[in-house]
Amino acid sequence: MTDPELFSHLALQSVEGVGDIVAKKLITHFGDAESVLQAKSHQLAAIDGIGAVLLKNLKDPSIYQKAQSELDFIQKNGISVAYFQDETYPERLKHCFDSPLLLFSAGSIDLNNRKIISIVGTRQITSNGTEFCKKFIEDLVPLNPIIVSGFAYGVDIVAHQLAMEHGLQTIGVLAHGLNQIYPKTHKKFMAKMEQNGGFLTEFWSTSNPDKENFVRRNRIVAGMSEATVVIESAEKGGSLITANMANDYNRDVFAVPGRVTDKYSQGCNTLIKTQKAQLLTSAADLVYHLNWDLKTSTKSVQKQLFVSLDPDEQKIYDYLLQSGKEMLDSIAIDCQLPTFKLSSLLLNMELKGVIRPLPGKLFEAI
Repeated sequence: MTDPELFSHLALQSVEGVGDIVAKKLITHFGDAESVLQAKSHQLAAIDGIGAVLLKNLKDPSIYQKAQSELDFIQKNGISVAYFQDETYPERLKHCFDSPLLLFSAGSIDLNNRKIISIVGTRQITSNGTEFCKKFIEDLVPLNPIIVSGFAYGVDIVAHQLAMEHGLQTIGVLAHGLNQIYPKTHKKFMAKMEQNGGFLTEFWSTSNPDKENFVRRNRIVAGMSEATVVIESAEKGGSLITANMANDYNRDVFAVPGRVTDKYSQGCNTLIKTQKAQLLTSAADLVYHLNWDLKTSTKSVQKQLFVSLDPDEQKIYDYLLQSGKEMLDSIAIDCQLPTFKLSSLLLNMELKGVIRPLPGKLFEAI
């Protein structure tokens, strides 16, 4: 996008009463943002939903001053901008009707990787939640997914830190402009985040981390990801809002179950009970349900002449050698293993390069 085009989009965004949906509607009608701003009053008034107040606001000259101020900030700070029709805009987010018109980013974000998951949860993460998050991300490393979260306290920052520790790209979606960071105590993570991904926001530098902005932020977290994972959540909280948005966008949602007496398992248990989330006990559950292919990951690992298998893995391997292609349920029954355990074993065996997944959720020995 050229600077004049960006200026026009910023000017349109600064019009009071013009949100993302209205802006896209106007651009679709007139062709581009500049044409919207240059349109005659009678042309604008002919569009459904454009009343007298909005028409007046569209002709307010102050929108150009605001746009120039924000454009100066973007240029001075080397901010990247993605228009909702650009190739650099998150592909899945394009298909959300209320996605942002513009996204501002800082860092080294590369969205060519299609394996994008969001990890969310309570700001008061427990030791159990931390341990699960550690094992979960560690097991996903061979698939090299992008980890998205909100850079908040608790589950968010733990997920970001673990992703960075394992060399995974991680993206923090912010509820304010790129001129600040919230919470301020997380400023120490910014440099490393920008080396391993970075930050995304729809908000201008004039925006503060106001309460309503976090809800808007959550739709980006949910919309740009293939799946949303809720690690821990109380009965109410922002992570449940994100999970509901993900459901509305027809995304997969996973929740980690917990004891009924644990405060920060209530939200997850409710999501599972109401069938708004798949039960998640390990990375294998996510890999299985999303049908992620491990072939590209195992190709880069030199195949070992001898692979060490534990007794259960050996049982599965021998069974698949004899039976050929089999579905997970059949393997579980014939090998007398519970499905939740089998999913984890199959993932480990795929990583060792001794079995491979096939279309239709079949598995075979290599």
